[in-house]
Amino acid sequence: MSSKIVIRPVAQQDFVRWLPLWEGYNAFYGRSGPTALPNAITQMTWSRFFDAYEPVHALVAESGDRLLGLTHYLFHRSTTAIEPVCYLQDLFTVPEARGRGIGKALIEEVYDRTRELGSGRVYWQTHETNQTAMRLYDQIAERSGFVVYRRLF
Repeated sequence: MSSKIVIRPVAQQDFVRWLPLWEGYNAFYGRSGPTALPNAITQMTWSRFFDAYEPVHALVAESGDRLLGLTHYLFHRSTTAIEPVCYLQDLFTVPEARGRGIGKALIEEVYDRTRELGSGRVYWQTHETNQTAMRLYDQIAERSGFVVYRRLF
């Protein structure tokens, strides 16, 4: 794995290489086996990346002919800003490529794309047990202090 890492938008022909990353990401958060996301959600997520109406975007980290990481992000309105804000929803790097700066490079590319849009904020969340990722996040962003609440229906 000494090839150069390229961060780029996902392309339609990437699906078969993107899917194992998506499945790895979901498995990391306990969404596999009986608790796996339905295939319809995966298919809809994939289609949104290529629908100009949708504010959902995807980047991949590529080395040679292999995808090593992904990030999905979306822009939405806010009551505290005129311009859209960016929510970085998913970030995943294959285990054997961790520690090579891929996660940071993916986040930095989201930062660049957010600035290009004229937005002033990128935010995300992670699980409190994801200490490895939090070490990176603490270097490239600040903790907001907010706690996430949710209710599932």
